[in-house]
Amino acid sequence: MIRIAAFTCLVSTTALFAADAWRAPSQPQVDALYPQIRALYEDLHRHPELSLHEEKTAARMADQLRQLGFQVTTNVGGTGVVGVLKNGSGPTVMVRAELDALPVLEKTGVAYASHVTTQNDQGIEVPVMHACGHDLHMSVAIGTASLLAQNKDRWHGTFIFVGQPAEERIVGATAMLKDGLYTRFPKPDVVFAIHDSALQPAGKVAFTPGYAASNADSVDVTIFGKGGHGSAPQLTIDPIVIAARTILSWQTIVSREISPQDPAVVTVGTIHGGTKNNIIPDDVKLQLTVRSYKDEVRKHLLSAIKRIADAEAAAAGAEKKPAVEVVESVNAVYNDPALTQRLVAALEPVLGKSNVVQAPPIMASDDFAEYARAGVPSVMLNLGAVNPARFEAAHKGGEILPGLHSSGFVPDPELSLKTGILVETSAVLELLAK
Repeated sequence: MIRIAAFTCLVSTTALFAADAWRAPSQPQVDALYPQIRALYEDLHRHPELSLHEEKTAARMADQLRQLGFQVTTNVGGTGVVGVLKNGSGPTVMVRAELDALPVLEKTGVAYASHVTTQNDQGIEVPVMHACGHDLHMSVAIGTASLLAQNKDRWHGTFIFVGQPAEERIVGATAMLKDGLYTRFPKPDVVFAIHDSALQPAGKVAFTPGYAASNADSVDVTIFGKGGHGSAPQLTIDPIVIAARTILSWQTIVSREISPQDPAVVTVGTIHGGTKNNIIPDDVKLQLTVRSYKDEVRKHLLSAIKRIADAEAAAAGAEKKPAVEVVESVNAVYNDPALTQRLVAALEPVLGKSNVVQAPPIMASDDFAEYARAGVPSVMLNLGAVNPARFEAAHKGGEILPGLHSSGFVPDPELSLKTGILVETSAVLELLAK
């Protein structure tokens, strides 16, 4: 367990490590920067904005970068922000931080909690909260940008800060790429990001070589039947019964058609049909989330979902095939194994070997994947965000702590911010090294 005092001792040794070649910020640099970054973090947390509506957040990022001497371009792929800091010849490294928040009612009780409500795209009033740590990611990235701008005599190359919109709707990265992220600006040699995690205590960073997060496909299915009176089912084709059979049959895709060596998930998240207990409806609508890592597994899952839906409808005598539509997709996050190991080797002397840990891949998703799909190797590391004492007590007592997207999730601010700045700046400096 790392406490702040231990962290201070840890990073002070980094100053000696960095004396000849600047490979990590020193403790005095991090300490001097912390009050400014903490204030930024709390302000961002108080004023979250939903995906595709991050106007004020984007303006805040752009202003911070301009003050640091970056060349700043706004409205990239919507509300995206790109800041470029050129500093002679050398590699080009891009860091991604997300701008958007979630429609969640905050229940953390912290002094800087969000009380924001707004209308979503459907015109419904919803609460808004940074329940996934994007405010932390932005603050850490600004801290990294600040240290690089203050120490231009100690590194060479090009640093690119990307404030990406709409990660929560997995469309922001693709939108920025389509708007010329790799053509209008220097194309990076490497893309890097951190993501906070409730699975590790603050002070630790976790790495996952290879597949780290899954493909995700949102699938809408409408099953068509023939409605009628609930007392005379023989005169109908009941889509609710077809839907029930279909849902159960879909569960055999993973258990009987996919190799046990290949992770896969088929989850039916919603089912809507009917209006009254004695009416058999004409149709039933279902929404699925489908997860995998490998492209061939993904293709099989989607094909099997349609095949089974068609077959169950035909078995019931339905006159019309189900409508099956993939409405939203994102690719799997793949951490370049060689680059991941290179960063692990660079971070272990900085954080201490015991604080750089390997973690298994997860079935959640992130459109950070699209930057690698577009041809640039990438690495995302997971930053522990839970207060270490609370994490240890929960672990011993079997308590499940609030996780990402929870109304009760909030990072331990000081240790998470300081460790995040240390990790991200050290990683960028390693990647900038020839």
